[in-house]
Formats: sequence, structure tokens, C-alpha cells
Amino acid sequence: MSAGPSHSYDELPYDPDQAPDEKRAVRAGLRKYQSKYDPTVSEKDHNPDAMLEDLDRLNTLWQGVKNPQEATLDSAVILQMTAVGHQKARGLKSGQGAFDTDEFVAKLVSFMGGVNTTGGGDSDSEEDETAGRLDWSVIGRKALACSRRAPIPGFLLGPLSLEAKKRAQTQRAKLEINKADMRKPQEIREEDIARSENETTKNVAILENLLRDIGEPVNLFRFVINPEDFAQSVENLFHLSFLIRDGKVALETTEETGEPVIFACEAPSDEEKMDNKLMKRQIVFEFDHATWNLAKEVWNITMPPMVPQRSGPKGTRIGKKWYG
Repeated sequence: MSAGPSHSYDELPYDPDQAPDEKRAVRAGLRKYQSKYDPTVSEKDHNPDAMLEDLDRLNTLWQGVKNPQEATLDSAVILQMTAVGHQKARGLKSGQGAFDTDEFVAKLVSFMGGVNTTGGGDSDSEEDETAGRLDWSVIGRKALACSRRAPIPGFLLGPLSLEAKKRAQTQRAKLEINKADMRKPQEIREEDIARSENETTKNVAILENLLRDIGEPVNLFRFVINPEDFAQSVENLFHLSFLIRDGKVALETTEETGEPVIFACEAPSDEEKMDNKLMKRQIVFEFDHATWNLAKEVWNITMPPMVPQRSGPKGTRIGKKWYG
């Protein structure tokens, strides 16, 4: 049965309802070439012309491939043929017709009436006499038949024999590092971490006492924003998040205007959390420089800030040094 296609190339090649006889014919043809180009078969059995003919037959057989199983088999055959062709190309010997300089010189000397001294010769004087008796006009007349260019002493492009130049092995100079310029990375000590934790705890306590002294709900932005210092405004919001997490400060929005307000409260006990099924919820609060400026304009926040200005070096202490 012919394995040719029953549809045009413009249609979808995949056909799950392909006739079983057509599928068996395609598989049989592909397995035939798969066994023919088996890697264990000697490469001498593969003729290049025959391989081209087999490739044309495979292209015709491929038109009947309409399912993944036959497509996989077809790809395997093409890969085997490619491997065989690659091995045959690597086996080609292109150096058999290389130019033999010694043989050319020997024939040239004999042609000009000299004596070939390549295999013998006891002294340099014999070679000089042989070179003096060479009839260069003979080779000159032969050269005229190929070129009318006037002969010049430097016509030959270099000597007939060349010795490959050996590249001098130069030892690379070792990279010398001045140990005085080497610096050990700064290490963060335990006292630095403890100092940072103590400072954060102190600032959180200041915010808590300040809210309890106010004793009433206050606008979130009016409380945390320092109109003259964006960095400390961010720090205030960071410290306030600890109080909200521990339940010591509540964050709500007013029903009338939707204004965000905060106020001090008593943290619920473990029993109250269990009875009321209280759960912690986390939110991501975006507070960039643009939000800082917008909040100052909307709420008309001016100096002095509700949270006192903190003094001290603006930077991060690592080891024994401060970095801005």
C-alpha cells in the first residue's frame, strides 16, 4: 500500500484517525532505513550516491508521517544518516596530493642537466660544481610558455623549505599584591547588633508613651511624618509597626472621612485571643518620597513634628566605623 499523503501540505499534518494500514506501511519503511544505517554497520557499505537516493525516498515517506510515534522514528533515521555522513566526511584524506619539495628540486636539477646530489655528496664543493653546471635557460624557456613576466631575483615567494618558528615561552609575571593595601572586611560584632536592638526598643517605647499621653485617636500621617526629615519619617513608621503587631496600638479608619487614625490600647491576652479567635493580619504599606510629600500637602503637616526629632549620626555603624 502506498504511504503517500491523503491530504495537502496546507492542512494540519497530525491525523489521529490515520488508517492503520497506512501507519504500518510508514513504520515498515522507516525501520528498513533504520536498520540499513545502523551504527554497527561498516561505513564502507554506505555509498554517497546511494545515501542521496535514500534521503529522497525518506522525504517521500515522510509525507505519510502524521502521528508522534512515526515522527520520532523518522527523526531517529535522519540522525543516524547524519552521523554516517559525518563519519565519512571525517574519513576523507585531503593530504595525499601534497607538494613534495625535495622531489620537485631533484627533478628540476635533473631537467637542467645537473647531477642529483640529494642522496649523496661528500662535500659542499661537489654541490657547488653541480649548481654551476645547471642550464637555467632550459627552465627559462619552459617558464616562458606559462608567463611573459620578466624574471626578477625575488620572484620566488620565499625559500622552498621553511622551518616553523618556535614561540619563546615567556613566563608571565606573577601578580604581586601589596599586603599593605589589603584590607580585611569589616565584621559586625555582637555588641553592634545588641546596640541596634536596644535603640529600636527605646524608640518603640517613646512612640508608645507618646500615644498614651495623647489619649485620643490621632491621624497616622500627622503622627509619623517629620516634615523636615524623610528618613526619620520612615523610621517612625517602622517603629510604629512593632506596636501594631503586638496589639498595643490600633489602626482604624473613620467612618465619616475614611481618615486613618491610630490610638493606644491594651494588648489582648492569650485567653482573649483564643476566645475571640483573633488572628494576625499583615499589610504592605508603601511609603516613598512622593507619598511623604503628598501627605504633608494633604494634611498640612508643618513643624514641629509630633514625634520629637532624634539626634545622632546619620549612617550605619559597622565595626568601629560609621558609613553614610
